[in-house]
Amino acid sequence: MSAGEQARRAEREWERTQPRPPLVSRLTVSQWFTWAAIAMAFVTAVGLALGVLAIVRLNDARDLVVARNGPALTASLQLSNALINQETGVRGYALAGQDTFLGPYATGRQQATTALRQLHAVTTIEEHEGIRSDIAEIERRVDRWQREYAQPTIRAVAADGPGAAGKPDPELGRNLFDDVRNALDVEQAEMIEVRDAGRTDLADAARFLTFTFAAVALLIVIGIIGVVLALRRTVSRPLRGVGRRVRRTARGDFDHAIVGEGPRDVVELADDVDVMRRRIVAELSAIKEAHEQLDDQARELQRSNAELEQFAYVASHDLQEPLRKVASFCQLLEKRYRGQLDERADQYIDFAVDGAKRMQQLINDLLAFSRVGRFGAEQSVVETDAVLQQALTALGASIEESGARIAVHGDLPRVRGEASLLAGVFQNLIGNALKFHGEGPPQIDVAVERVGDEWQFTVTDDGIGIEPDYAERIFMIFQRLHAKDVYAGTGIGLAMCRKIVEYHGGRIWLDTESRQGTTFRFTLPVLQERE
Repeated sequence: MSAGEQARRAEREWERTQPRPPLVSRLTVSQWFTWAAIAMAFVTAVGLALGVLAIVRLNDARDLVVARNGPALTASLQLSNALINQETGVRGYALAGQDTFLGPYATGRQQATTALRQLHAVTTIEEHEGIRSDIAEIERRVDRWQREYAQPTIRAVAADGPGAAGKPDPELGRNLFDDVRNALDVEQAEMIEVRDAGRTDLADAARFLTFTFAAVALLIVIGIIGVVLALRRTVSRPLRGVGRRVRRTARGDFDHAIVGEGPRDVVELADDVDVMRRRIVAELSAIKEAHEQLDDQARELQRSNAELEQFAYVASHDLQEPLRKVASFCQLLEKRYRGQLDERADQYIDFAVDGAKRMQQLINDLLAFSRVGRFGAEQSVVETDAVLQQALTALGASIEESGARIAVHGDLPRVRGEASLLAGVFQNLIGNALKFHGEGPPQIDVAVERVGDEWQFTVTDDGIGIEPDYAERIFMIFQRLHAKDVYAGTGIGLAMCRKIVEYHGGRIWLDTESRQGTTFRFTLPVLQERE
């Protein structure tokens, strides 16, 4: 036997010797709810079956009383009246011999026929077997009375008058009709007995229906209570236990283990949460170490920022002063001694003056770039059309010199920000369009549209354009695409624009899909209603 087979056998033996978990831990929450639904469905089905049985029984009893016994009793009374009318008509005709007495007799025969037909129609069930026998006996006795007395009497009187010698004895007619009356009494007594029994059955069926619905309601209530209690014990209580342990962990007690009980998936959920708790404990430890490192880095960054602020102060004061002195004396040399020295000396002086001016411009741009978002004024609601006009005023000389045409499409919105910084964005973008124009006078278009919760501004020109490959590089500080002797500048303008726009909560990019010239787009948040 191999080592793997021995290990598998040992594992199966260990599983066989382990105690089997209780039923509540072998089923999941879904299975418990399924069994609860099955139990409620069974209780409901039993209740519906009992209710249907009670309703059917009540309908049968009501049909017996209303559709059978009632019409049968009515037809029996009509039959009795019809027979009495016949007997009265025959007796009157036998005494007076007048045909008018035969009218009730003929009507009675028709009514008796109709009543018998109704009786036969409604006494077809098993409960009316005795009534059917009584009706048959009535028909036999009526037929005998007709054959032995009524018909012979009518024929004799019609032939020889009331005193005819062949007329049957009236005593015979009375005896025969008394037999008919006795049969009617027996039949009606039987009918009344059946009617009373039907009413009793109807009352019993009504009581049974009431009892059944009460029992069904009680059964459903007991079933619901049982299911609720079972679910509370097997599902709700374990879930609340896990919830308490999880909330305890959420309050910061990560050392307390989360143990589950109850349904299988609740236990598995508790195990998963406990795994997450242990992982959080490990991550918290790592985060604590990282925080300590961040604190050290923050202190180092604070020290570095202090040094940077000190450097900015030095750059703005201590470096500017000697640089201005160098630039001033170089300019004096240029004014006083141009033409008195050789050509190379004049060239050196020009280099010195240009370098000093470029150094001053570079320092000023660096200071402005470092101060964005740090030493600015509080943001307020500004009109972007006024901001644009401020930028155009600053660029007035360049616009007039280049003959540029600047068009503003649509009404510029109000935004929240620093007017001077936003004016710098327009000034840089329009200034670049004026600097990198084509052969003719530059055409610059400024537009804005709302996109969701942002205003999207667009500055488009018809200049030399920018290759899409440089779409990100142009926003990096000191990145230039042309030599400084071809196009002047420090390479900070677009980096300054990105920093200002992002400081105001927006973003700026080069539209690489533009086919002619250059298109820059930037966004600013839309003012909220309360603002």
